[in-house]
Amino acid sequence: MSDLSIYFDPVTDTYAGGVEGKTRISDQTIFYTEGNFPELIDGDIAIFGVCETRGGIIKSSCDKAPDEIRHYLYSLYAGENKARILDLGNIRPGESVTDTYFAIRNTVEVLVKNNVIPVIIGGTQDITFANYQGYEKLERTVNMLCIDPKFDLGNVDGSLNSESYLGNIVLHQPNYLFNFSNLGYQRYFVDGSLLSLMDSLYFDTLRLGEVRNDVRHSEPVIRNADILSIDMAAVRMSDAPGALKVSPHGFYGEELCQMCRYAGMSDKLSSIGIYNYDPELDKSGQTAHLMAQMVWFFVEGYYSRKNDFPVGDKSDYTRYRVSIKDHEFELVFLKSPRSDRWWVEIPYPPDKRLKFERHCVVPCRYEDYEQALKDELPDLWWRTYKKLG
Repeated sequence: MSDLSIYFDPVTDTYAGGVEGKTRISDQTIFYTEGNFPELIDGDIAIFGVCETRGGIIKSSCDKAPDEIRHYLYSLYAGENKARILDLGNIRPGESVTDTYFAIRNTVEVLVKNNVIPVIIGGTQDITFANYQGYEKLERTVNMLCIDPKFDLGNVDGSLNSESYLGNIVLHQPNYLFNFSNLGYQRYFVDGSLLSLMDSLYFDTLRLGEVRNDVRHSEPVIRNADILSIDMAAVRMSDAPGALKVSPHGFYGEELCQMCRYAGMSDKLSSIGIYNYDPELDKSGQTAHLMAQMVWFFVEGYYSRKNDFPVGDKSDYTRYRVSIKDHEFELVFLKSPRSDRWWVEIPYPPDKRLKFERHCVVPCRYEDYEQALKDELPDLWWRTYKKLG
């Protein structure tokens, strides 16, 4: 296993523990201190900061974000479950931004291989590309989800920055991106041609209003993701004044916390990054405090996992069969006895079975089952079916 300590600066601040028998998050965290890098076997979740801004579109102080977030995170009391958290410190910036990407890529790869979930805090959102590259040697296709007010596809010149990382991911070879989803895009920030492109690629996009109408609609989309990237500009200015390029509209802070809890609860999700926070814009520390709570809810969700993603034996699941379009299609829905969550099976070509098997049971809502009963194909079923075909 790689010696990850070569990429990191240790945590230098001392975070006080609980008082009078009360436990704080810091009491459940093993910190990288000088000469004592944590053993990965001792953790389920590994937090690390990235002090890198050279991939940003505008000049910022996002490199100062990790320690500001820690200040608030480790003052929070622990949840009901005993957490096993590692804090690996901050990845030091390389001589070039490419060197930093390499360190992130290798760190994510090692953590995921050891069943430890990376939680990346700080830096600009181009770091998502390095996070994605960490899955390259795992030899499996992945689903990526961004909570973002726009699609960061960038220009066709191939440059990599915080507003073009998605385009670089889509065009990257070898390509191991199976699906991309966006939650919370705001139409006035998105060119119509990009919406058409997303539709032609059968990617999933939900407008801000669609999600805010009922935040529970985001849960199946989040449950289907391997990688989650959050742009703090997805939060409204009043709740996150320290986000880069923030606007008046966006999610409320509690809605982001709920979505982070959904992410933690997902058996499939294996890495998360929260980006584009500038402490210099955050005079009261409000945004850092919100991000700390988002991490708290993710941890809380992780320890509420049901381990009921339907792979292998599905005999315990309630199975519902629906024939639609004059029996042209038969949809098979599965309901978990542990969580009452729903999935739908997608038929796939036998020659692609091994490559795409993990994508052939797609999280859905009860409302998708009701839609099928009305002789209508749910959109998520059709998009996945077309990708598999």
